[in-house]
Amino acid sequence: MKLSALLVGVVASVMSMAAYAQQPIVIKFSHVVSADTPKGKGAEFFAKKADELTKGKVKVEVYGNSTLYKDKEEMEALQLGAVQMLAPSLAKFGPLGVKEFEVFDLPYIFDSYDQLHKVTTGDVGKQLLSKLEAKGIRGLAYWDNGFKSFSANTPIKMPADLKGKKLRIQSSKVLEEQIRALGALPQQMAFSEVYQALQTGVVDGTENPVSNLYTQKMHEVQKHLTMTEHGYLGYAVIVNKKFWDGLPADIRKQLEDAMEQSTRYANQIAKIENDNALEGVKKAGKTAVYVPTKEERAAFKKALVPVHQKMESRIGKETIQSVYKATGFDPAKM
Repeated sequence: MKLSALLVGVVASVMSMAAYAQQPIVIKFSHVVSADTPKGKGAEFFAKKADELTKGKVKVEVYGNSTLYKDKEEMEALQLGAVQMLAPSLAKFGPLGVKEFEVFDLPYIFDSYDQLHKVTTGDVGKQLLSKLEAKGIRGLAYWDNGFKSFSANTPIKMPADLKGKKLRIQSSKVLEEQIRALGALPQQMAFSEVYQALQTGVVDGTENPVSNLYTQKMHEVQKHLTMTEHGYLGYAVIVNKKFWDGLPADIRKQLEDAMEQSTRYANQIAKIENDNALEGVKKAGKTAVYVPTKEERAAFKKALVPVHQKMESRIGKETIQSVYKATGFDPAKM
């Protein structure tokens, strides 16, 4: 009787272990933008591909629109293991102590997606991601959002039109310097708080890719948008290093494949999404959209490119020069 009871217990234990072994690995993927942005769609695409390629062994739970964590909280949550995956904007790594990433915040350092991708898909991009390892973070990929433009409640044609304006920025010393170079006042603020701040006049304007402006309905509380396209906003998809390294090798390879496909998808749709969002802003009829003339764009460049040299001591001259070399940028020609 005792032996039989023992056998029943062993069988139950084995069955329990087998059931446990079949439980999917859960990856919580947190981000702060809406599901219908390039990042939101990229995250959902990755969840789908991860399920397909691992045959259900991995379940990616996507939490968008700051439903789990706000801008300032999510990085710590990742390092503590409360979430496994994020796609923070590249500006977030400066406050973390990896200041070289702030090279992406420099105004007018990229003139096109082609120039940008020479960095993000090349050696410079890989070297930057490797610097996150010491922080307990593994960098997997770069995802585009788009190029930022200025909005406000008064017309913007020349740099002087932003003088004295309170402009919302992400937490970034480079972006602070950029706004000051225009004679404006930088206001750091979580992304989820921007709409209300614009609505109530706490800030006068902001800088965003059009897809963010439109999906967060900021165009409803901004009368003017000028397509300065002065800076790049992109993301690094990152994971908790301990979690990633602890995955079975075959699962990790399948997830890397899923990420590669998701990156191609996210970057392909980024420009399309921004173009569609721009049409949406125009159709809404609440915001006047202005495209600067060649001379006006040159004036913005002349005002903002000196920020590169001012930030050399923070970002590192070598990092800035490596981007110049990859893209063919020559500040002397500004």
